Amino acid sequence: MKKIRKAIFPVAGFGTRFLPATKAQPKEMLPVLDKPTIQYLVEGAVAAGIEEIIFVTGRGKRAIEDHFDHSFELEKNLVEKNKLDLLEKVRKIENLAKFSYVRQPIPLGDGHAVNCAAHLIEEDEAVLVWFGDTLYDDCAAAAKQVIAVYEKYGDTVIGLSEVEKKVLNTFGVIDGVDLGGGVYEIKKFVEKPSIEAAPSNLVQVGLNVISPAVMKILKTMKSGKSGEIRLADAYDEMLSQGKPLYGKKIEGEWLDTGNKFNFLKASLKFGLKDKEISADLQKLINGLAK
Repeated sequence: MKKIRKAIFPVAGFGTRFLPATKAQPKEMLPVLDKPTIQYLVEGAVAAGIEEIIFVTGRGKRAIEDHFDHSFELEKNLVEKNKLDLLEKVRKIENLAKFSYVRQPIPLGDGHAVNCAAHLIEEDEAVLVWFGDTLYDDCAAAAKQVIAVYEKYGDTVIGLSEVEKKVLNTFGVIDGVDLGGGVYEIKKFVEKPSIEAAPSNLVQVGLNVISPAVMKILKTMKSGKSGEIRLADAYDEMLSQGKPLYGKKIEGEWLDTGNKFNFLKASLKFGLKDKEISADLQKLINGLAK
């Protein structure tokens, strides 16, 4: 089994929940504390052993490419002003991994986005797929968990989290056999079911390891149930062929930055870990609670 060396980050979405802030900048570049959200994910992937990062972008996403690129003017300015601590932080970003960028010209679904990067993935190679709003309190630990399950079973692994029943109709929900240790063999995958029909309270979080078999299905898929090419449809096809599909309930706090409340929550969580501002932030929180 080949080591997982590559990660695909589909980041072509419009980020409409954060308009007007995302009118001229990618939602993935909105900062949580002092880093863009996407940087936390990339750093986590690299810490988990990923060597190549593939961004699937769209119109208006150039800021992501610029962020992970070399900035001569900025680095020159920092050197001249002797801000060497900041210079080190900036240089670290561009040297995290090997970066590639492909375009998703039309938003035809998350499976279509992944397939846009298929030419950069070898036919016998599994790949980490991580969506840009799937932030964890420890991104490296989250990535390592799904990779470890893939290395054990050799088949696609879907990152999972338990959610409240009232929001099940906004996620992809699984039904499966508990294998222990937070690992499930998935028997059914339901995209955005009615709350009454949801088979469990375990939902996909947007952090997966995609096997070569799923990549092969995506290459031949014209459209799915919704009219788009969705990963959920590829998973259904895998199950219909009798091929195994696994889920891993990820240990750690999932900070889904896809909506405003959770984005603010993530900023507070990371702020409370920051030595520079944690004490003052805690005082502010205590004061607001009175």
